[in-house]
Amino acid sequence: MAHAAKVYEGSEAAALRCSNTLALTAVALARADLIGEDEKEVMLGVTVLILKRHVSGTWSQKKAALKVMRDRRSVPDTLDDYRANAVRCLRQFPIN
Repeated sequence: MAHAAKVYEGSEAAALRCSNTLALTAVALARADLIGEDEKEVMLGVTVLILKRHVSGTWSQKKAALKVMRDRRSVPDTLDDYRANAVRCLRQFPIN
C-alpha cells in the first residue's frame, strides 16, 4: 500500500533545511580533509537530534523529506546556507 508523502511547512521545514545543510556540509568538509571523522560524526549527530526533536513524523518520512530537499538544492547553495545560517539554525533548533 502506497503512503502519501508527508508535507512539512513552517518551523519543521526550516528544521529539515538546517539538518540537510549541516549533514551535507559535514560530509563535504570531511571529504575535503577540512575536518576529521570525529567532527563529521558530531555534526551528523546534531542533524539527527534536530530531526528527532523538531520534526514530526516517522524516521522514513523525515529521510524522504531530506532526500527531496537535498535533490532540490545544489551543493554550493547548501554550503552558502551553512555559512549564512548555521549559527541561527543551532539557536532556532536547540539540541540540549
